[in-house]
This record gives sequence, structure tokens and C-alpha cells, in this order.
Amino acid sequence: MDSVALVKYTGDVGKALEEGIKLLGGFGVLKSPFIIKPNICAHVVKTGFAVTDVKVVEALINLVLEEDRNLSIKIVESDSESKFADEAFEKFGYKSLEEKMTKSGFDVSLVNLSHSPTAPVKLDGLYFKDPELPNLITGSKYFVSVAVAKTHYLTFITGTLKNLFGLLPRKDQAFYHANINEVIVDLNRLVRPDLCIVDARVGLEGWEGPKTRRLNTFILGRKSVSVDATMARIMGLNPEKIRHLVDAEKYGLGSLNPKILGKSLKSTTVKFNPSSHLSPTALVN
Repeated sequence: MDSVALVKYTGDVGKALEEGIKLLGGFGVLKSPFIIKPNICAHVVKTGFAVTDVKVVEALINLVLEEDRNLSIKIVESDSESKFADEAFEKFGYKSLEEKMTKSGFDVSLVNLSHSPTAPVKLDGLYFKDPELPNLITGSKYFVSVAVAKTHYLTFITGTLKNLFGLLPRKDQAFYHANINEVIVDLNRLVRPDLCIVDARVGLEGWEGPKTRRLNTFILGRKSVSVDATMARIMGLNPEKIRHLVDAEKYGLGSLNPKILGKSLKSTTVKFNPSSHLSPTALVN
């Protein structure tokens, strides 16, 4: 059975991540490039909690560099209708982090996937048939999805699975919204994270709020479905009703009922309300 670590946040992000990774048995086999995909969903966010906190990414980088100082680390994001990735990298502190790590002698760089070389990838998917994706994300790598706990009107929740939607290089990503569940499953079949992290210190009702709920929790695991199903449960939601989770489980991307390590589900649960404009396609028929 797959395992998911629940860690209470007590004021130190690095210690919380370190505890979660230890509960999972460590990072596993590290590779270069070590790719980090934060959730940078927009250039303007109202609550301040909709985007992956750069301090979480910095803490993750510090932990992995303790294991291997020579890793090549890439922080990736694409342009979308709500942002240009390069401007968002600057606004949310990722450019400063890149400069800081480079000055310290580490190979850490930002990559806008919308400006990266692409090639067709073999897949007979639910939606995609041999899609063109950035070369960086489809080769040999170590991949980490770092998401934020949120509900979403199109997909019920948005976690580490939905975070991979930001790998698509085209700016008009709403093109895929009519088939978003299938697109999410296909992307996670192609790019299977080695580590999944949800920063659930503060969760949002809606992809950028306006309602916030404090959970003070980090969720870590190796399988995206397992992590997102656990996230749904600590938000008081039923993962067995969430379509992209149910569909992704069928492809070996995790379990809707993983083993829980660390804190208990009961001790971390805070009830969230689903979007009032929830798409019917987000739910299992």
C-alpha cells in the first residue's frame, strides 16, 4: 500500500519538509535535472495563498542539496492566460531565489516551458495522442510537484495532479478546459512525480479564494493520487467522488486510500465547501 505523510507545521517549513521526507524513507534515487514544478497559477492573486510559497521551494532545495550539492535544479512553469511565467517568477520571489542560489555556487535555474524546445511523446491517452511537450520534462529526471490545497470549480480540487496542467506550453490553456479531467490524467501518466508535496498550511475555497482556511499541515508522498486523495479528506471531501482522482488511480498513479504516516487524518481535518459553480464533469457519474 502506498503511504502519505501528514506533518503539522509549527513555524519552520524546512523542519516540516524534512520530517515528511524522513517518514517516506528519504528522497530515493536523485537525478539531474531535479525538476520542481510549483503552482504559479496567476500573476495577480487576491489572498496571497494561491501560489506556491517560494520559501517552500527554497527549503526543498536546501534539503536536496544536503544530499547532493552537484544536482542541476530546474524550477519550471509555463505561460498561461492569467500570467506570463517570467513576470510571475519575478513577482513571487523565484527570480531572487535563483540569483541567491547561483551566487552560492549551485546550479539552480528558472525555466519558462513556453519558451523551451518540444518534441512529440508517445501516448495513446484519454485526450492526447502523441502530444508535443517540452523536452526537459519527458526525459530522465527527478520530478517534484509542489502544490497548494485548494478547491476548484472545474476539477473539484486542485492539488499535485492538477498542478501538472501548468506544464502545457501553450498560453491559451483554457483550450483544454472542456477535457480537463482527461488532460490531467494524461499529463500525470507521462510525467510521474517522484515526490509530491502539498502546502496545506492555508487552504483556499476556490483556486484563488476568497475564503481561506488554516490547516497548518504539509502533505507528502510519492504518488500523486494518494497525496491528493489525502488532501481531499483533510478538507472534509470525498476523493471517491472526484473524477480525475478516480480515473488517475486506474493508471497506477496512487491510491484513494493510502496508508497515513505521521499525524492522523482526524487531527488535521478542516471542513471545506465545494465551489458553488462546480462543473458536473468534475464528479464521478
